[in-house]
Amino acid sequence: MKTLIVTGTDTGVGKTVVAAMLVLAFDALYWKPIQSGLADGTDTDTVATLTGISGARQLPEAYRLHEPLSPHRAAELDGVTIDTAALALPETPSGRWLIVEGAGGVLVPVTRSLLQIELFARWQAPVLVVARTALGTINHTLLTVEALRRREIPVQGIVFVGDENSDTQRTIAEFSGVEILGRVPMMDTINPDALRDVFQRQFRRGDFESFAPADAGALDGRVKPGHDKLLR
Repeated sequence: MKTLIVTGTDTGVGKTVVAAMLVLAFDALYWKPIQSGLADGTDTDTVATLTGISGARQLPEAYRLHEPLSPHRAAELDGVTIDTAALALPETPSGRWLIVEGAGGVLVPVTRSLLQIELFARWQAPVLVVARTALGTINHTLLTVEALRRREIPVQGIVFVGDENSDTQRTIAEFSGVEILGRVPMMDTINPDALRDVFQRQFRRGDFESFAPADAGALDGRVKPGHDKLLR
């Protein structure tokens, strides 16, 4: 099983769209462990709509919380106690990919005593960081990568969402030393064909299928191999 955790630098950054794209690209299963906010539908519902995948490929959430808040607070308001034992990675068929979408950013509290990043550390699966290209993303992205590295969590790479911003993307690549895997542009229509087209044009399968961690202690300002495709 190949598990890939999709996290973001913030809430609403585009994690669900990226997760949906990867579900299609790798014929993967999808799991959202904790869903906070039910009024507008769930992220699992959104992935199903964007991809057209069947229910068998959508693993049920461990917790469905009504308010669109941090899981720890949403659970309190619902009178729910989150048992972290229920958040173990699910068993999946051999050879199938599992795309796991986190809630908000890496330091979101799951309970009053557990941050989401600590849950990621328990899982020991590679993490994909989804970042905006807009103003403020350099700080948010570098902080996210630093937090993951401090806990020795493998970072698969960074995916940008938004309009092209080559200098910002280059700056993040240089300072983080993390592989920039591609960019999802703003789309007027998001459907399976559009997501497959974006993956084919903007990404390389091999960047997701293999993992070679960067040397976190040797960021010398040089662009890593493969970053140049985003800077043309």
